[in-house]
Amino acid sequence: MNTVSQKMMKVWASLGPRFLPFADAATPDLPLSRLLRLSLFQVAVGMSLVLLVGTLNRVMIVELNVPASIVGVMVSLPLIFAPFRALIGFKSDVHKSVLGWRRVPFLYKGTLVQFGGLAILPFALLVLSGGGEAGHAPVWIGQFGAALAFLLIGAGVHTTQTVGLALATDLAAPETRPKVVGLMYTMLMLGMIASAIIFGILLADFSPGRLIQVIQGSAVVTIVLNAVASWKMEARRRTGGQEATAHPGAPAGGFRQSWDAFISGDNAMRRLIAVGFGTMAFSMEDVLLEPYGGQILHLSVGDTTKLTAALAVGGLLGFGLASRVLSRGADPFRMASAGALVGIPAFLLVIFAAELQGAASALMFGFGTLLIGFGAGLFGHGTLTATMNAAPKDQAGLALGAWGAVQASAAGVAIALGGILRDAVTAFAPHLGPAAGYNFVYCLELLLLFATLVTMVPLIRRRDTLLMQGQLTRP
Repeated sequence: MNTVSQKMMKVWASLGPRFLPFADAATPDLPLSRLLRLSLFQVAVGMSLVLLVGTLNRVMIVELNVPASIVGVMVSLPLIFAPFRALIGFKSDVHKSVLGWRRVPFLYKGTLVQFGGLAILPFALLVLSGGGEAGHAPVWIGQFGAALAFLLIGAGVHTTQTVGLALATDLAAPETRPKVVGLMYTMLMLGMIASAIIFGILLADFSPGRLIQVIQGSAVVTIVLNAVASWKMEARRRTGGQEATAHPGAPAGGFRQSWDAFISGDNAMRRLIAVGFGTMAFSMEDVLLEPYGGQILHLSVGDTTKLTAALAVGGLLGFGLASRVLSRGADPFRMASAGALVGIPAFLLVIFAAELQGAASALMFGFGTLLIGFGAGLFGHGTLTATMNAAPKDQAGLALGAWGAVQASAAGVAIALGGILRDAVTAFAPHLGPAAGYNFVYCLELLLLFATLVTMVPLIRRRDTLLMQGQLTRP
């Protein structure tokens, strides 16, 4: 390597940690290239989330005339598996394999289930759209098929995400684990942004056939990304022909004992309650934002799909800022509270966007959506960091699973309630106009944000007290 090349490499090495999010999470044993390859499973997860929460719910409500309550329930169906994330994480912590793997078998299983859901979904949408011979089938068959597909996609997403994050935590050194997990969620946001932009371009001239092609392509891309992400990522532990054993650091006892040890930790229940309230506050609008843009603000399918990109960009900015501040020793609960505070003006902007006309309305709506993502990013990183800091030794899978289980379950309940409440208000108070149902949900989310702030006040005060007593130190 000549002198010029050496100087260029030194410049890039110095610029990376300053301008690339979480680039300093890399170590000699776990270089950035390997971390980025592992994070591809998050890109696949982000792509599926854009399809379920973004594109498909708008298409089913606006173009296919499926009631928002049914769509809300369908989108929330994947969250049936959310409470099992803690169990999945625990099972991968103690998994015994003759091949010497703990995480990879679960990653493969989750990928196949996710692919199966994406493979079924086009046929269900074909029935709902009334296209071809399948269109003569009863509508309930299409609805059942779509629900089954959503369920399988959700089960695959929960499995691959929980186990993938646990694998990333295994590979990382203890001091870099929060940054590595932050990198994983940054890649999730980037995957959502890229998918939303690509889907928006592909669906600019919408047709049911084009939508089916997009879903089929997503299924293939999911298999490829997860295969590349897991290839030679987890080292095999040789057993020498003896009976397969679990990881030597795995917790003793069953799931109940491990869960009791985790939940008995300092303020563990209050942390999880705060995660639940905050997640509901930032999730109840997920099934409504794009239909709101299409029905109330009269935006096209391509334009409303790009709103998902704005939401993801906001989340990425929030995660990046939170990582920088938290790495300097800031209180993660204060960061989460800041995210809840940002959400208040964000929802007000979305509500008042309907009062304007033309480009001004779309601009206010888009900026409000961006702020919702930004607040959710601050809140998510703060609560995730607090959970990781309090995780029992050798129980990374259980800790991440518990955080993900509460977050995903709360999101599922919120999404279902969002659709049901919107339909109920619209049906019982039609004189208030079509925007009344949407605004009712947005106002309820404002109340949940205030409840989140109240729940986290004792957590902030306790940390301040410990700092004053010298039981905690500022890094």
